[in-house]
Amino acid sequence: MASVRQVQVTFDCAAPERLARFWCEVLGYVVPPPPEGFATWDDYSGSLPPEERDSWFACVDPSGVGPRLFFQRVPEGKTAKNRVHLDVRVGTGLVGEERLAALEAECARLVPLGAVRVQLLYDGHDSCIVMQDIEGNEFCLD
Repeated sequence: MASVRQVQVTFDCAAPERLARFWCEVLGYVVPPPPEGFATWDDYSGSLPPEERDSWFACVDPSGVGPRLFFQRVPEGKTAKNRVHLDVRVGTGLVGEERLAALEAECARLVPLGAVRVQLLYDGHDSCIVMQDIEGNEFCLD
């Protein structure tokens, strides 16, 4: 049995490039270069039939360690809680007030980017902040 070498996480969304650029800011990801033969992504998009323009966008971990994130336009809007979500691991190894402070600092950085704070889960030792991205997809600061 062959082992999996790479994973891509795909988001259904309304505005692929906008959402991809949001997640670039959250995770420190970058937009990969446009396809060969095109100087910019706008040049590439302009070469497509109108119905295919702006239908997808992607971002990647510049270190090559994290999964590629792929964003595809779909006609329907989000109607329920995500069944899968990303955990942004900013408090790894921290506990109590130190962990909470790290999560709160990251939350404060993300809200001006368009993220929404939903709920703090804190039991005095462990903590997590539930957030939403700019299209309402849930994610956690962990």
